[in-house]
Amino acid sequence: MGEFTDKVSAAANKVVGSVKEAIGDHQNDDKLKAEGEAQQLKGTGQDVKGSVKGAFGDKL
Repeated sequence: MGEFTDKVSAAANKVVGSVKEAIGDHQNDDKLKAEGEAQQLKGTGQDVKGSVKGAFGDKL
């Protein structure tokens, strides 16, 4: 994937993860809350990956 695609995927994972975490917290569902937190971390990783690709011209 290119820098742009990584950043879009990152944003989507952060939003979906945040929603899952909020719903899990509201419903006292620790599993859903943890899934949301993990998905947000995945999004953060994708964001970093996209930034690195941007710095190296999508050669990674």
